[in-house]
Amino acid sequence: MSTLVPATPVLAAAPTPRVGPFATVPNLVTLVRTVAAVALGIVAVASTDLVLLGVAYGIYWVGDMLDGWSARRLGQETRAGAVLDIVSDRACTSVLCVGLVAALPGVTPVAIVFLLSFMVLDTMLSLAFLCWPVMSPNHFHRVDLLVWRLNWSPLAKASNTAGVVGAVAVGWHGVALVVALAIVALKVWSSVRVVRLLERDGR
Repeated sequence: MSTLVPATPVLAAAPTPRVGPFATVPNLVTLVRTVAAVALGIVAVASTDLVLLGVAYGIYWVGDMLDGWSARRLGQETRAGAVLDIVSDRACTSVLCVGLVAALPGVTPVAIVFLLSFMVLDTMLSLAFLCWPVMSPNHFHRVDLLVWRLNWSPLAKASNTAGVVGAVAVGWHGVALVVALAIVALKVWSSVRVVRLLERDGR
């Protein structure tokens, strides 16, 4: 039995938000934090330097929070910025994940599970907002509150990545693998639900 609510008439009739402009403060923050995190990550991969890798992760996470905050604070949220943020997150995560494997070969199973989930399932989920007239995944609660809570609420975004990286950082590789597999299950369930949402709304 379906648990999806009927499409919201206001949302269904709402015009699609503008794509741009692209030249905004949050987009600049996204570009700077991505270049910095990726550059430091590449050096960390070559040197297997965990401290440098930690700094790169810090730049990525702080920058990721800062670009979202500045977009909301300055009223500069755009769909182009949301897509740039999604793509940039994948660039940072892929390089930094390789850095973790280079420095700690024992985390390879965790890295494979997490990276495939993040690069494929989470990417498709994150881009699904483009099928509805909402600005970004942060506004997906207008489409489906449960999917938003599990994937893009502040708690979900913090725990989905930090849970895996935190467990790896303290040497709990088994726990990290369990968390990564749980995230895969969550993303698969969310993907199925989003497909049903697309069918419900005739997208």
